[in-house]
Amino acid sequence: MELVGNIESIVFRNAENGYTVAHIATPKRVTCVGIFPPVTEGERVMMTGDYVVNRNFGEQFKVTSVKVSPPTGRESMIRYLSGGLFKGVGEMTAKNIVSQFGERTFEVIEFSPHDLTKVRGISRVKSESIGNQFAEFRAMQQTIIFLQSFDISLNLALKIYRTYEGLTENVIRNNPFRLIEDVDGVGFATADMLALSMGLDKESNFRLGAAVVHVLKSAASTKGHTYLPLGMLVRETMKLLAFEEEKESLVLATIDDMQLEGTLVYLNDYKMQGVMLSSYYNLEKSIAKNLHRIMGHSVELDLDLEEEIASYEKAQGVKLHSAQKEAITAAVNSGCVVISGGPGTGKTTIIKFIIELLRKQGYSFALTAPTGRAAKRMSEATGSPAKTIHRLLELHPAEYSPETKLDADVVIVDEISMADEYVFNALLKAIPVGGKIILVGDKDQLPSVGAGNILSDIIASGIIPVKYLTHIYRQSADSNIAIYAHLINEGTVPEFDNRSRDFFFDNVSEEGDVMQDVISLCTERLPRYFSLSSADVQVLAPLKKGDAGVESLNAELQKVINPPDREKGEMISGDRIFREGDRVIHMVNNYQLGWVSRNGEKIEAGEGVFNGDIGRIVSVSRAEAQLQVQFEDGKVATYTAGDLDQLTLAYAISVHKSQGSEFPIAVVVISRYNPIVTSRNLLYTAITRAKKAVVLVGDKQNVIKMIKNNYTEKRHTALAVFLRDNEF
Repeated sequence: MELVGNIESIVFRNAENGYTVAHIATPKRVTCVGIFPPVTEGERVMMTGDYVVNRNFGEQFKVTSVKVSPPTGRESMIRYLSGGLFKGVGEMTAKNIVSQFGERTFEVIEFSPHDLTKVRGISRVKSESIGNQFAEFRAMQQTIIFLQSFDISLNLALKIYRTYEGLTENVIRNNPFRLIEDVDGVGFATADMLALSMGLDKESNFRLGAAVVHVLKSAASTKGHTYLPLGMLVRETMKLLAFEEEKESLVLATIDDMQLEGTLVYLNDYKMQGVMLSSYYNLEKSIAKNLHRIMGHSVELDLDLEEEIASYEKAQGVKLHSAQKEAITAAVNSGCVVISGGPGTGKTTIIKFIIELLRKQGYSFALTAPTGRAAKRMSEATGSPAKTIHRLLELHPAEYSPETKLDADVVIVDEISMADEYVFNALLKAIPVGGKIILVGDKDQLPSVGAGNILSDIIASGIIPVKYLTHIYRQSADSNIAIYAHLINEGTVPEFDNRSRDFFFDNVSEEGDVMQDVISLCTERLPRYFSLSSADVQVLAPLKKGDAGVESLNAELQKVINPPDREKGEMISGDRIFREGDRVIHMVNNYQLGWVSRNGEKIEAGEGVFNGDIGRIVSVSRAEAQLQVQFEDGKVATYTAGDLDQLTLAYAISVHKSQGSEFPIAVVVISRYNPIVTSRNLLYTAITRAKKAVVLVGDKQNVIKMIKNNYTEKRHTALAVFLRDNEF
């Protein structure tokens, strides 16, 4: 519906994202909430939206679009002039201006501001200031209106304006594809719509080049590829541009030009026949170069390992397997080593021994992992402090100085399979000359969410020693989680007889019944059986959509685990509700998002919240349009309304998002079978996230198909070749 009126007062406004609470004078006084363009009191607004009832604030008009026009009428004009937009203009001065010029007031301010000196108390300098402020404000509003005319949302229009300010329209008219690089949230589709709306030639170099870059970046973000075969790149680019086959030569010529400009790199010299963004080329080359540097400057530690191992075994009452001893020897004598093994194979035992050995010999070390949850798990397992790679480096990895080295003789990285190439490269640069790095992980886990395939590529290169752990230890053999995980990894279907103490299977054939079974498990059966709370149960699912996909599971679990309550604040973002007490997960790397952490009397502050960080909403302030999330490592971050697209509910998360995490109990939902998505290593990854118990929910035949499906989508990456090539 439509609502028209003058802004009577602005109760709250977040200048960063435009979220506004305002009282609007219509035939009745209405409280309006939503994203507004830059506005001030007195202006006339035409809004579309709907009335909603908020439990705490009563009836409000929730705005979906806003158009602004200058105020009319004496009272509105006075309110506009004295509302804070013009410095030094109070109510009395505003009344004098309107009395002097009447309906011509804004015409005078815009076109002949010096005439304002006719008003008592306004000097020539002040008149110029009022004119300039009005011009800037109107230019801002006009730019927002210009952007909205292309069906760009108000929120995105504000982001674009904050990026370019007065140059916005000029930038967009000259090359709208600049927005893709400069403005978060603008993709090829938006920029292309702008370009075509303004009459840009469909075959322009700007458009073709932007399409090629988009295809490569999309392949990196959605499939993990760091390059694409030339034929695939051309086909996908032509599909994006809606070109017929005869236009293929245009795309090929564009790729040639971009290679000459340095934007792209051909990989023909490396027998891969691919095309790579120069940023990924330089990144993977840098990783290869630094791994060779670390290997080449390695110094063997002068130790009698047989004696040290025997002493450790006696002190700890353990017996190390021969594979563990080989891994320890390689770690001590190599600049870099990979230690790979599944659950229960003794990876933690090796790390603990190496730590003990380094302490004993006076060597310094650092423990790290890609995510906060993995670092916390590493710290708890070893008894030594561990940090995320981001926190260890203390900087945005892109800004890390190669001259700055870590004060550690040995760096041990857990869950290396999920490491981001940018962060891993920064970590390698920070290893000092003579320093060592030990990479611990499971080669059979899913690869990282981001582009690249670090662990697999390092193993495939053959230049780094790799030690595999396969022996399951007695204490782990008591757990069916470890046993079943290894059976599934081998393609063997376990006996799902529910006689285990920690591995259960609910055979639910109908997808519609899966939801009710999951709710029952999370809220009643599992908490009662294990004497835990619902917060200790994590639901994992391979698919986002569907009746039993991540999104539907979250919506239903929120209703029963954290239902609406007058005492709990909440905020709405799109079709999602964020409520105090909700479990949430951060979905992107945000290096600028601030946080604070309190440890007793000590308060630490910093920046950076990262993809996969899980936390809980501890407070919601609708008045300030913000909420606070406390993450599992203790840091508390504040999100404004414009940041909420970086959060989603986490009662259920995808298996990919669970990598590097460990949960007391995991409920794994296999409601549908998709041969490309529901594969053996995805099920293996999901099962190995559970510490105390795992429950599979779904159709048994789908689970069997999943175990038999060893499909792994090939990632096009160049790191293994660069490592073998050794030319820098």
